[in-house]
Amino acid sequence: MADAESRDTLAGQEIVEIAREIRERVRARYPDGAAGGAALPDLLPILHARDAAQAKVAAIGSVNPRPPGLVNSVAQALKKTVARLLDWHVREQIEFNRSVVAAIEAVLEALNENNRALVRLAGIEREAKAREAALRAEIETQAAECRALREEMQALLAEARELKDVRSHWAQWRQEWEQKLSINEVQFLRSVADLEAASQLRASSMETSFRDLTRSQHKDFTLALERTGTDIQKRLWADLDKVRTDFERLIHAELRLIRQRAAAGTQAAASPAPPPAPEPALDWLWFAERFRGSAEYVREKQRFYVPYFQDCGFVADLGCGRGEFLGLMREAGIQARGVDLSGECVALCRSLGLEAEKADLFEFLAGLPDAALDGVFSAQVIEHLPPERVPELIRLAAAKLRRGGLLALETPNPECLAALAVHFFLDPTHSRPVPAGLARFYMEECGFGGIEVHPLTPAIETMPSLASIPEDFRASFFDGLDYAILGRKL
Repeated sequence: MADAESRDTLAGQEIVEIAREIRERVRARYPDGAAGGAALPDLLPILHARDAAQAKVAAIGSVNPRPPGLVNSVAQALKKTVARLLDWHVREQIEFNRSVVAAIEAVLEALNENNRALVRLAGIEREAKAREAALRAEIETQAAECRALREEMQALLAEARELKDVRSHWAQWRQEWEQKLSINEVQFLRSVADLEAASQLRASSMETSFRDLTRSQHKDFTLALERTGTDIQKRLWADLDKVRTDFERLIHAELRLIRQRAAAGTQAAASPAPPPAPEPALDWLWFAERFRGSAEYVREKQRFYVPYFQDCGFVADLGCGRGEFLGLMREAGIQARGVDLSGECVALCRSLGLEAEKADLFEFLAGLPDAALDGVFSAQVIEHLPPERVPELIRLAAAKLRRGGLLALETPNPECLAALAVHFFLDPTHSRPVPAGLARFYMEECGFGGIEVHPLTPAIETMPSLASIPEDFRASFFDGLDYAILGRKL
């Protein structure tokens, strides 16, 4: 009896321990006491009641423990005896109690199975939800794929329609393409032909231009060679002129030395110059306007001398008259002074802002220092002087000119028959004409070189009837009414 009770007690303890372990596992697996979101029934009260019932069943036939001792031993022995005696009376109660406990355990096990089934259902539900979510995701993916396939199908349908349209129009397009291809081939061949023609034209033009360039270069070379030859000839002639000038200067110096020696041995007294004849009382300005021409006409004629005096610094105009040459010198920026015996002409020059004075030209030149002038100009003057005073004037001008200075004389040309027959004797103050050869001789005697003689005022301009005379005869006897003779001091 005692062994059975102890076994029941041990069995009850083991059951309690097992229940505790199960409870801990369940709590560890389901901390919130729920399975799949549904709350599981709490079996702890039933477990406690079962444990209490088992304890009571196990305590049947036992006595309450007391402190050890004789009394306790007697009490325990007495109780056990009573329990054995009453065993037949409580056996069914004990069986009932055990059946109740077994029923409770069966209920607990059923409830545990129920809980486990719920847990399994919850797991299944979770798996179903997971599968549902996966299925939804897969459905969405498949839907997206379906949409993509639908769009691709639509694109393929559109492409198919286009291909159908292309196929339907392919024959027409091919015909048009072949036609365009033939046109392009023709255009290409024409372009090639045009390019070939252009290249041939370009080659021919390049050849022509090369020939022209060669010809022009040859022409330029020939011209440059001619210019070089001309320059060499000019330099040669300039050197020859310089040599001739030096030679003439040397001859003049030797002749002057011989003349000085001859003059020193002669000791002849110089006769005084005869007094000038009185001039007739005339309006000489009107006379010049009538027989010589207007001031503008004379000015344009005397413009011929301006280039010869271009490098001069100071020029004297002997017999300046109305100042035509003085005005030309002022325009050229050259300082010039005029001398004239007519006070009326001098006043007219000064009214025009020109530098002029009333004086005898011999006295004017004598009052200047030697080599004070760069140029001397005298127009229509020497034919008024006595013949013996013309070389004196040229000699005095040579003394007052610097080396290289210019002397320019203008006078009627006695070699022109028209000048002698018509123009020379119109002026009552004309003394004697001076031929160009005589003027050249006087200038060479006074030390001038590089002498030039230029005919002026062709006679045919005033006498058109001379055109009927043969040209060679007219050139010999009716050339220029006047002439200019120019020379530079050696």
